[in-house]
Amino acid sequence: MSLLKLEYVSKSYGNLKAVSDVSLDIPQGKIIGLIGPNGSGKSTLLNVISGLSPADSGNILFDEHEISKRATNEIFQLGLVRSFQDPSLFFKMTVLDNSLLPTKNQKGEKPWYAPFHKLWRKEEENHALESAQVLDQLLIRKHYDALASDLSGGQMKLLELGRSLTGSPKLLLLDEPTAGVAPKLAYTIFENIAEMREKLGITFLIVEHRLEILFDFVDSLYVMHMGEVLTQGSPAEISANSAVKEIYFGD
Repeated sequence: MSLLKLEYVSKSYGNLKAVSDVSLDIPQGKIIGLIGPNGSGKSTLLNVISGLSPADSGNILFDEHEISKRATNEIFQLGLVRSFQDPSLFFKMTVLDNSLLPTKNQKGEKPWYAPFHKLWRKEEENHALESAQVLDQLLIRKHYDALASDLSGGQMKLLELGRSLTGSPKLLLLDEPTAGVAPKLAYTIFENIAEMREKLGITFLIVEHRLEILFDFVDSLYVMHMGEVLTQGSPAEISANSAVKEIYFGD
């Protein structure tokens, strides 16, 4: 069953066609890779899917909802969540507070409940415990009361991932989740991704340049080049594809 389906999606910036007639089919419960050289349109495509940069043309269907013209907050409420290559954190807030921000349907955010803390205090405590469990899984729980600005680059990446998870995603778009992260921690991040898929049923679409790690975890991949989908297939098929070797290595 398809959770996300793109049909002939395009996005231009002036005379530059960053994404050109891209079609994708992301099955529910799968980990799908999206690879390609720098400038091939991968991050732009994630922006288009998540509503940050609406498509010029084409259709985007998520969980049976047409989302190509929807606002980002509406797309988020449907269960499509994304993270960013450069962690988009609130650096003057604590790790725990950052992780709590995406939590949906909080009573304390509603004006008729907000003045009466006793009405939503228990719910807030439960959300904090759930966030703490996520931070624990990502090995950063001990930093819960530290400012996000005090984390290392790798820890910021982990917090970005953890914060995305507290938004209750059905589909999580990850843009280079291991960029700038030490190899051992990078592998741990992908082990966590695989565990989240198994335990929580989350579907992933991941842009990643560290192919040696990505290929160990994805079910299949799409390859982009010059704004278009060049090919798709299993890790073994992509590794053996002569066109892919050409654009990466000039073979």
